[in-house]
Amino acid sequence: MKALAGLGLTGVLGAGYWVQTHELSAGELMSELRRGDDPRFEWQSVDKKHWQAVADTPGESPEVTDAREGNSAGCQAGMVRIKGAFRRELNGTATGEVERLQDAACTDWISREFPARCRTFDREKIASEVAKLPTQQMDYCIDRFEYPNVLGQNPMIVATFREAEAICKKSSKRLCTENEWTFACEGEEVRPYPYGWTRDTTACVIDRSWRAFTDGALQPRDGQKAREELDRLWQGEPSGSRGGCRSPFGVYDLTGNVDEWTRSVNPTGYRSILKGGYWGPVRARCRPATRAHNEDFIAYQQSFRCCGESNDSVPAPAPAPPVASLVDAGPMTPSALAPVHGADAGSPRPTADLVAEWSSSSDDELEALTKARAARCTASTALGSHAGTISASTALATVALVVLRRRRRC
Repeated sequence: MKALAGLGLTGVLGAGYWVQTHELSAGELMSELRRGDDPRFEWQSVDKKHWQAVADTPGESPEVTDAREGNSAGCQAGMVRIKGAFRRELNGTATGEVERLQDAACTDWISREFPARCRTFDREKIASEVAKLPTQQMDYCIDRFEYPNVLGQNPMIVATFREAEAICKKSSKRLCTENEWTFACEGEEVRPYPYGWTRDTTACVIDRSWRAFTDGALQPRDGQKAREELDRLWQGEPSGSRGGCRSPFGVYDLTGNVDEWTRSVNPTGYRSILKGGYWGPVRARCRPATRAHNEDFIAYQQSFRCCGESNDSVPAPAPAPPVASLVDAGPMTPSALAPVHGADAGSPRPTADLVAEWSSSSDDELEALTKARAARCTASTALGSHAGTISASTALATVALVVLRRRRRC
């Protein structure tokens, strides 16, 4: 009897620890149990390389979105005109100088330790400091949303840098440079966030729980194993779902949702630069970048948007104030779009849930999160300290989940 009781206790503790290390909330756990082996989303394979979660609506045509937004003059359909003075760093390269100036202007640090994060920046101090930097006049076009650049559709994911370049070229566009992407995000005021100077977890799709990925699950990329892995990991939203995630120029979803490939402006290092972060607890500012991956690197959260040349004979539109947001019900029509308020903006989250930016240009968020998780897994005291917070019923349900879903253990 004692042996049986000990075995049961071991199972309860082990299951509870599994929940902790896989970052599952109680709601997520019960949702997984109810779902069993059924997929969470319908997925479509694109060119047997990429994937896209099928949204509930077909999306809105770019021409209709253009007419409502009023910021596409001189650009192809679905693109936003970007014109103004970009505050550039040394010789137009990316040195991290502006990011450091912004960090020095933080007035309310949530935490200075890893992962460091700032709640509020001093707008006037940033303006004073960046005024000392030279400017570069820029005039170009950028996709309003992440590829395929359609309001209401989910972004296409699992794309390498080279594949992103080829897809943009096929559309008579090009992959954005990191400076083009940054300027579209921060505007002439050099905002830390596309929506302003105070971190807002409801504005963009950010700071959701990190889920451990399975090494090798995306090979082959068009296989059933890859689809199941993406279905488990995906926490993104259809493009334009968050009306507050809008830059001064009217470009949406630049921070959060999915990572975006851009071209490096530096003469050395990889050409492939990731900007914006994704839905997880990673970057949420305009300036940070990940420079750690080569042009053939592939991961579950990678996407992109395209840029193009503007017709400079057409006057650039003035910045427009309207904010569009996708609502859940009804067809995709202009009447179904409205400013974000209440439930559509998402529920506020405790500031303790906020996870921050990596100031070093060579740091990789996924690697950092993996290391942090590994540290938790190897801590000898973690099991005892956390097990008491998890009920036996929840823990045993988790054991069933492990069997059903056959997920990788810590």
